[in-house]
Amino acid sequence: MAEAHQAVAFQFTITPEGIDLQLSHEALRQVYISGLRSWKKKFIRMKNSFITGVYPASPSSWLFVVIAILATMYTRSDPSMGLIAKIQEHLPVSQSLSVQCQTVVSAVLFSTLLWLSLIFTMRLCLKQLLSYHRWMFEQHGKMSNTTKVWVALVRIFSGRQPLLYSYQGSLPNLPVPAIKDTLKQYLESVRPLMSASEFERMTKLATQFENTLGNRLQWYLKLKALWATNYVSDWWEEYIYLRGRSPIMVNSNYYGMDFLYVTPTPIQAARAGNTLHAFLLYRRKLNREELKPWLLRSSVPCCSYQFERMFDTCRIPGEITDTVQHWQDSDYVAVYHRGRYFRLWLYKGGKMLSPREIELQIQKILDDPSPPLPGEEKLGALTAGDRVPWARTRKQFFSSGVNKRSLDCIEKAAFFVTLDDDEHGMMGDDPAASLDRYAKSLLHGKCYDRWFDKSFSVVVYKNGKNGLNAEHSWADAPVVAHLWEYVLATDSFQLGYNEEGHCKGDVDPNLPQPQRLTWDIPSECREQVSQSLAVAQALADDVDFHVFSFRDFGKGRIKKCRLSPDAFIQLALQLAYYRERGMFCLTYEASMTRLFREGRTETVRSCSNESCAFVKALEGGEDTELCRRLLRLATEKHQHLYRMAMTGAGIDRHLFCLYVVSKYLGVESPFLKEVLSEPWRLSTSQTPVQQVELFDLVNHPEYISCGGGFGPVADDGYGVSYIIVGENMINFHISCKHSCTQTDSHKFGAQIRQALLDLLALISPDQRDPTRGGKTQAKKDL
Repeated sequence: MAEAHQAVAFQFTITPEGIDLQLSHEALRQVYISGLRSWKKKFIRMKNSFITGVYPASPSSWLFVVIAILATMYTRSDPSMGLIAKIQEHLPVSQSLSVQCQTVVSAVLFSTLLWLSLIFTMRLCLKQLLSYHRWMFEQHGKMSNTTKVWVALVRIFSGRQPLLYSYQGSLPNLPVPAIKDTLKQYLESVRPLMSASEFERMTKLATQFENTLGNRLQWYLKLKALWATNYVSDWWEEYIYLRGRSPIMVNSNYYGMDFLYVTPTPIQAARAGNTLHAFLLYRRKLNREELKPWLLRSSVPCCSYQFERMFDTCRIPGEITDTVQHWQDSDYVAVYHRGRYFRLWLYKGGKMLSPREIELQIQKILDDPSPPLPGEEKLGALTAGDRVPWARTRKQFFSSGVNKRSLDCIEKAAFFVTLDDDEHGMMGDDPAASLDRYAKSLLHGKCYDRWFDKSFSVVVYKNGKNGLNAEHSWADAPVVAHLWEYVLATDSFQLGYNEEGHCKGDVDPNLPQPQRLTWDIPSECREQVSQSLAVAQALADDVDFHVFSFRDFGKGRIKKCRLSPDAFIQLALQLAYYRERGMFCLTYEASMTRLFREGRTETVRSCSNESCAFVKALEGGEDTELCRRLLRLATEKHQHLYRMAMTGAGIDRHLFCLYVVSKYLGVESPFLKEVLSEPWRLSTSQTPVQQVELFDLVNHPEYISCGGGFGPVADDGYGVSYIIVGENMINFHISCKHSCTQTDSHKFGAQIRQALLDLLALISPDQRDPTRGGKTQAKKDL
């Protein structure tokens, strides 16, 4: 094979005359360039680590301090109050230096210590400042004088031009809430979901827990909070994600969609070329820490640690628990097409391939007529089935030889790419149904044509549409959404295509061929692949998905009514669920805790006493003014719950960690056991648009992302993801299971649509759509 010969730097032959040594100059050149690129990356990382380590100061500030101290000494003053003289006395090389040199060296050492002390003090001050959260609870547009002073101090201590990880050392640790506060909030959250007798029983359990086991568990949790960076995140990753033994496909992984109305090019290879190149550009920015830290209200930094494992990462199956493995930068991706796996190099001579070069390489894979090897086509089903069989199969059949080499190639790749022969997107005579099929394809595909263990897999369809499937343990959706926004914007607005729809850029005619991965899959392994595929296929077939765009109004109209768009949508979801099921349910909305170091998520319990009171009043035909007042109370309560969750005062992560401690201690808590077993029949999440500046929705309104979604959390519940796009659109992704006769994604979607219209009509009667008829129309829609 050509690539094998190119990999050999020298060859030698033993002859009667001696050893005939033949050097491959091209191979040696490639080795030199690769080494140079590696050392360059190491230097950049070292430089960024140093800059981040001294932040919020800058390296140049050290020179300023040294010059200031020396200048002060020149005026015959001693700013060190005798410390410089003390340092001079203990210099190990004092005998070989002149007195003047000893003084200068001592002054430089003192200046360095002073500089480091100032950095430590500034970090400590910034950390204390960032522990202040009252600003979040103040009414929008009305800032107190205390908060104004706080904002000014944060900006002073934050320094200039921060790198991605500059704020990490200054972020406060997640606080452990008081047991009393957590139990009080929990009981308040379940009150509307329980009868009087059930609530009385739960209150007794909570009181008993607080007076007996609770304080003991809390002591261990506070001890962990003092020792660990974050008392939740490591346990959350391990016990919620990595220890789950059921399939991660549908149950854990989630997806992101392409533009809704636009396909930049219908050429599959070209779209893949620009998309992959955009991913590489993002990774280069990530490695150089050139991405801007996420700031709330342009001042308050959020944790960026989840970005560290975005590329070159894979989930490795284990019989008891999985692990997340991260490698250094890979210079290739693993590609799947028609049952075959390829290694596609994305660099040559230390230089990133151009979009046009990647397109040509992808086209070579598309044109390759070779059939899959025995057992190769559906090998990916192992990552879609139960985790224990996959762990055992991996250990038995992929621990050595050609199978290990090929599996290593996939797991250590920068990311995974699927070239899908299907066509998807909003198209055909029934665009709504086509969107549903598009969502299901991204969520689970054929159950064997994705590698669900990779940090993320890119899917490029035959008609040029693309999408992304992400593994959940290493990071949450907003981090992947940040990456996906950049890729979509770079693909369309920076890289672009020529008139024929092909990528731009020069082409090196001597690019190596994409490398086919080889396998030796025995019959026992193929049997396990078939079993995993059967499990995954049953799970995939059971998923009922509906995606729709709500375009009657958006956040612009909601904000004019002085309501929070997120709270408004959550209230509409409560109304829709009540209308469909005639009852309320425990509702999960994901909130982030990235205001704290290594923070991930917290739960907002959207079903509150206030939201239930509003829904009952509206459905009971109460007075309009009363319903409006209750609606505002419900939205204000939701905003308060969301802010509490963001500032570390949520309840569910605290209860979860208390439960983990009880398991470590080997003690049983009836209260915690019941709390942790309660099903989330309505699991919701908003996908935030984080980089609005990348998109021009005024001049290019068609370049709108459809967002992404996830599978249902409960067998008899719904998963609802939504994205607020621009001022006039909200996209919804609704999932449930066919096997549950009480759920239907399309009917629930119709209920959500009608609930949104009815809420707007309530708070803004003059803007009611005359073609809609309240509950009567909703029943007709169903």
